[in-house]
Amino acid sequence: MASIDNHEKLQEPNAAEETRNLQFSPDDVKVYEKGDYNTAKGQRDERLRWKNANFYTSLQFAVTGIITAIKEESNMRKHMLVSVIVIAAGLILQIGRLDWLMIFLALFLVIAMELVNSAIENVVDLAADYNFHMRAKRAKDMAAGAVLIISVFAVVVGLFVFLPRIWSLIFG
Repeated sequence: MASIDNHEKLQEPNAAEETRNLQFSPDDVKVYEKGDYNTAKGQRDERLRWKNANFYTSLQFAVTGIITAIKEESNMRKHMLVSVIVIAAGLILQIGRLDWLMIFLALFLVIAMELVNSAIENVVDLAADYNFHMRAKRAKDMAAGAVLIISVFAVVVGLFVFLPRIWSLIFG
């Protein structure tokens, strides 16, 4: 019996306990009822605040999303660093126009897919209330798998573009 009691004392708090301990401000969560669409103008204005009123507002939200991903997602920062290195290599090796097209296609696909992956992970975490659920894990794993597939494509493009030039520099 003593060993069971000691084991229980050493256990880490579970995710539900950690979630209860999180501090949320009223600005973090706003719950809207279905009837909110047809109620007083004050609530509609609050809801419209998050709508894209025009192209400039849409652009602001998109740039904010990209900046947030760079700040909060370590994989996004790694992808950005690799992108800078690949662009520098392309400039040094003086790759052609079609090669630039393929390089930029690969880089933008990886970065876009990482943004989608991060968005999916955030929504799944929110929907799962930061608790472990097998379906949530599957969704996050699938999104990460999509990034992996695009990243493999980017590596293949990089090999096709850079390997012949590096080979000719070394043995040429």
